Amino acid sequence: MSSSADILFISHGGGPLPLLGDAGHVEMVQCLQEFALKIPKPSAILVISAHWEASRATVTSGVKPELIYDYSGFPSESYTFKYPAPGAPDLADDIRHALTDSGIDAASDAQRGWDHGVFVPLKIMYPNADIPCVQLSLVRGLDADAHMALGQALQTLNHPGLLVIGSGFSFHNMRAFFAAETPEIRQANLAFQQWLNDTCLNTELSEDERTQRFRQWALAPSARFCHPREEHLMPLHVCYGLAARAADQGSAPCILGKASGMYLWRA
Repeated sequence: MSSSADILFISHGGGPLPLLGDAGHVEMVQCLQEFALKIPKPSAILVISAHWEASRATVTSGVKPELIYDYSGFPSESYTFKYPAPGAPDLADDIRHALTDSGIDAASDAQRGWDHGVFVPLKIMYPNADIPCVQLSLVRGLDADAHMALGQALQTLNHPGLLVIGSGFSFHNMRAFFAAETPEIRQANLAFQQWLNDTCLNTELSEDERTQRFRQWALAPSARFCHPREEHLMPLHVCYGLAARAADQGSAPCILGKASGMYLWRA
């Protein structure tokens, strides 16, 4: 079984920089805006962000979630952004039940707000803030199989018009972002990105082969250089678990000087 939702994995960039007109995020902003035009306007949005890890899968269930400015050292306007989209408590309940019905320990949190992995890309894609949204956490331990299982459990959701966004970053070596570009860093970035493109887009792979690649992602070329810690990759595992097939489209805009993958599965 595969999903009836539109599914999008995005590389969400560095903190609030995409909203500040940063030159290193121009291609990313354009790419997100193009995706928003390709996808029918969602009835609701579920975001799995790299910036929330919990001991068990947890979904925001508040009616009017606040924003969490989970970054530091940026201009003062970075802490005044608003994204007053409504929450979706009924959808949150459906998500929690879908997970528990699949044997996954899950909870809801009516107090938690949305971190920048949620509000930054949504502010770019849907600036009117008129679409109900919920956020689902990652699970501590960051196990690849566990996160694919989250996606598989969400296949039972019956919510027409739902958009599921995995908000991570296909390259997330913070030292490399701030180091001088070298041929070695560029080659590592491109080698892993090429592997990721093939894994997500190659229709000649069987789903068993694709699943095995996601399971053993750390064996990919330069995987641990690109992801010293895997939290920014796990939202992609949730997306694939939900989609259970090759993506329909991929792109790799340059973000902060690094090729950064984005993948769309159409309903």
